[in-house]
Amino acid sequence: MPTFPLTLAIITHNEADNIARCLDSVPFAAEKLVVDSGSDDDTVAIAQAHGARVVQQDWLGFGPQRNFATTQCSHDWILVLDADEYLSPELAAELEQRLPELMAGNAPSAYLRRRSIYMGAPMRWYRPAVGERMARLYHRQRARWSDARVHESLRFDGAAPTLRAAFNHNNNPTMPHKQLKVLRYAELKCRDWLDKGKPVRMWQAPFVFALAFLKDYVFRLAFMDGWRGFMIAQTAASYALYKRMRYYEMVNNPESVARAAAVLTRHQIDR
Repeated sequence: MPTFPLTLAIITHNEADNIARCLDSVPFAAEKLVVDSGSDDDTVAIAQAHGARVVQQDWLGFGPQRNFATTQCSHDWILVLDADEYLSPELAAELEQRLPELMAGNAPSAYLRRRSIYMGAPMRWYRPAVGERMARLYHRQRARWSDARVHESLRFDGAAPTLRAAFNHNNNPTMPHKQLKVLRYAELKCRDWLDKGKPVRMWQAPFVFALAFLKDYVFRLAFMDGWRGFMIAQTAASYALYKRMRYYEMVNNPESVARAAAVLTRHQIDR
């Protein structure tokens, strides 16, 4: 497979179990960059053994960390993956075919589709897990990541094409992995809300769980994936409710922000 003047950029922290598969799935990238935030496992050594240049950067939050990674890339065109994601052979072949035209044009970005593997098997029906469109390929002078601590997004103007084949996401190997991620992501989201002075709307709490569950389980077709779909919908609804309860606590008991940060850091859930 030919190489293209493109950088694969990955941000990592303790991803020794995943990083090799992610890097090896993109054989056409002229550069592979890993921005690591202090891993204490074998992430760095494995990444270097699989052809990556590793840069160390203390954790800044998801959006700022990705923007920092953008500045470290040697090429203007950048493909972003998380360490637990990897290209399918079909998408790698499609990119090989379409990259020359895309990189020669004026498009700011391109959308890829993500397919999630949950509890060891691909989801078949749940809409966000079978073909979620995500802007992951971009020209760094035409696009920029939002500064959100979590749930960051790529911002750009203009139309962007969508590729047909999907990349894979090994979505939390166990339920404890998922619950720890929910705890961390909720904390980061609430800190963003606190910085922005978002109003507390606890009156919504009695409805949030039911509406979030209904959205995922029924309208996004999670029920078609059996008990795995039920578990995904329940986790998403619990996350939506917990964020609001935690934010209420942050506003009404400000010292809880620092105390929670300390305990989450101590247990390596946050950093």
